[in-house]
Amino acid sequence: MEFSELINLAQNRKNDFFEMQKLGLHCNSGEFIPAGVHYPPITHYPDIEYKKMYENYIPPKDGLIDLYVHFPFCSKCCIFCHYPSQYNDSKENKDKYLNALEKEFQISLNNLGLKQFKTRSILIGGGTPTDLSSKQLEKFLKFFTKYTDLSNNPQFNYDVSPHTLIGNEGLERLKILKDYGVNRLTIGVQSMDDNVLKIMNRPHDKIQAIESIENSMNMGFQTNIEFIYGHPGQTLESWYEELKQIVQIETHEYQFYRLKIDAYGDQQGNIKQFKNNHSSLFPKPQDTIMMKQMVFDYLKTFGIQENLRRVFTKDKKYISKYAYNQCCMQYDQIGLGLTAFSSLRDRFVLNTQNLNEYYSRIENNLLPFNRGYVRDKIAQQRWAIILPLKNWNISKNRFQQTTGEKIENTQFYPIIQKLKEYDLINEDDRKIFLTAKGGFFSDEVVGLFYEKKFIPKPKEFFNEGPLNPYLI
Repeated sequence: MEFSELINLAQNRKNDFFEMQKLGLHCNSGEFIPAGVHYPPITHYPDIEYKKMYENYIPPKDGLIDLYVHFPFCSKCCIFCHYPSQYNDSKENKDKYLNALEKEFQISLNNLGLKQFKTRSILIGGGTPTDLSSKQLEKFLKFFTKYTDLSNNPQFNYDVSPHTLIGNEGLERLKILKDYGVNRLTIGVQSMDDNVLKIMNRPHDKIQAIESIENSMNMGFQTNIEFIYGHPGQTLESWYEELKQIVQIETHEYQFYRLKIDAYGDQQGNIKQFKNNHSSLFPKPQDTIMMKQMVFDYLKTFGIQENLRRVFTKDKKYISKYAYNQCCMQYDQIGLGLTAFSSLRDRFVLNTQNLNEYYSRIENNLLPFNRGYVRDKIAQQRWAIILPLKNWNISKNRFQQTTGEKIENTQFYPIIQKLKEYDLINEDDRKIFLTAKGGFFSDEVVGLFYEKKFIPKPKEFFNEGPLNPYLI
């Protein structure tokens, strides 16, 4: 597909963007405010008493959980990242973290009365969880597989940076991962433009990224590659050139993320200060909207389509089971490590972001969480709407199982009916789902189900239209 044709198609979505601003759905500044991965947003979680973590908690009947483990290490600080990390940390500090992490496994299992975690899916993330020596990586995987039951053949995914999978050392890491049952890699390529990669402060270039993908595929891993759009240094023309290169890469899945300026976690990334100093390098919001639509239209010509929000594959079987289970099915998920979260059926608990506090709590045989939220009936309904609707669809039966209420009988059903009027939501006997337009603006649509105090932008940022989140 030629650039001019792609731009003409994207122009229609830009018109929708301006319409959404007039209706009050999208904030007037055009800023991107991610929604629908947690509810409430994690920056709003209050302190929680230790005993409240598992108080009255009933484990799932099948005993299965989805497991996340976090590593706060990176070789460089990417300007778009909002996660606290340790950069170029010493071997000794990484060993110290590994020892504490193993103890956290033991404490968590003891609290649950388990010998092992019986897993449905696994994600090891960061940071860069492969920013370890081969010896350290094997040390982690040895105790991880000791405390984790892999007999259910879970999707075992690692988030990785390309520079850790190249050369002889990279091949050695890949072999270790394979030997311990890892079967899926998510490679943070982020861009196919070396100029943009330099602005991002990534520790790799395009050639190294391609090498890492080829190494992953050759070793038999299911391979997912991630990209960011709307980043400084990108234009509509350069994004088109990136897309042409992206579709030529042999891989199983592609993920596309819009650049986030404001922090959505405990740390404000350098990107905000960078924008203050270099605003001319940033695409306009309407151009970023067009970049997003270009992804849909261009990948479709190659038989690649969205099968989970932001996730594009030729076959739905390649989507992230961890993301699907957490957001769409809302299964119980436990997180271990600095900043990790546990999302259980009626509560959400967040580990500390402070490394010294993390070590102190572990040394005192305490789980390292410091904030959390036990949902009441209405908050549970919001959660059971926002996450699955944002990421795919609301199963009416699952909603009733999760909340004890039919969705048609809740105070939120009139909002759903209102959104139908604007071609943003549809439903049938079994499910409620976003239309193509609603899916494109999914973050803004699900924001209409937020409690007012959790809406991330003040009222004056929105037009007083019929879809203003403060008025609907």
